[in-house]
Amino acid sequence: MSMSPEQASAFQETFARLVANVEQVLLGKTFVVRLGFVALLSEGHLLLEDFPGTGKTSLARAIAQSVAGSSNRIQFTPDLLPGDITGVSVYDQRDGRFDFHRGPVFANILLADEINRASPKTQAALLEVMEEGRVTVDGITHPVGAPFLVIATQNPIEQAGTYRLPEAQLDRFLLKASIGYPDHASTLRILEGSGTKAHDTEVPAVITASSVLDMAQQARTVHVDPSVNDYVSRLVEATRSVTEVRLGVSVRGALALLRAAKTLAAASGRHYVVPDDVKALAEPVLAHRLVLDPEAEFDGVTPSSIVSQLLLETAPPSDRQAV
Repeated sequence: MSMSPEQASAFQETFARLVANVEQVLLGKTFVVRLGFVALLSEGHLLLEDFPGTGKTSLARAIAQSVAGSSNRIQFTPDLLPGDITGVSVYDQRDGRFDFHRGPVFANILLADEINRASPKTQAALLEVMEEGRVTVDGITHPVGAPFLVIATQNPIEQAGTYRLPEAQLDRFLLKASIGYPDHASTLRILEGSGTKAHDTEVPAVITASSVLDMAQQARTVHVDPSVNDYVSRLVEATRSVTEVRLGVSVRGALALLRAAKTLAAASGRHYVVPDDVKALAEPVLAHRLVLDPEAEFDGVTPSSIVSQLLLETAPPSDRQAV
């Protein structure tokens, strides 16, 4: 059953309240905040590549508080072990059995700070839980609960002591974005509130965690015209034929773009996807999934520039077709 116009309007109102709530903490970053909630309501995950001190932790905490959910933060380091994330089984001598001690991954919002500082083995510990919402320890599966959102960060400047995320891991992230530094007006407002520490700032809950699941279910029912499906398919296929690209976008990437476009359409008060929804999310969804030829990277070509060029070269359907 497709979403109705009335449901789309209610979805838009709630989404706007969520964004406004988080913007009390993260000033002047509406687009990134919207991307965070698009990832949450699309049942995906968000990768932030940004400098220290731009508000990544504040964003994760504010999103969790807005949906009355729990949040945990993991500081990734080279000596971090998979069990430090998922949890471990500990032998109880009194009962003569092993008890599972949950790791920090058991939360609604998980901030994986500087994820590329951990070893590939530790990074891989997140693969199952990001895809399936559960972890398996000693052959026993433990659901982490829902909703579940991983907000991972990595520093684009410091490369010493880091491990580049493999393509399989990058593909698990629905969106990749950057918060960036605030503008002058927002910086002044931040300085005016300098008497309050960032971790002491709390925002009220707007909806419950169960309401997030209902909204995610509604987002799945947004109508997608065959012409929009064709547009997404042509965009994805075009990434595989670019000479500078060694590995293009997979089918998972195409599904991710369509899933996020549905959520953005509902957040805009529409019960159907239009080409502009796809265009707005193409770079955050597709760019990090491209693997460039080393020579192209040396020449300064970036995944974002390739996606931008493909958007210019790939003709979208008319809005009338997409309705």
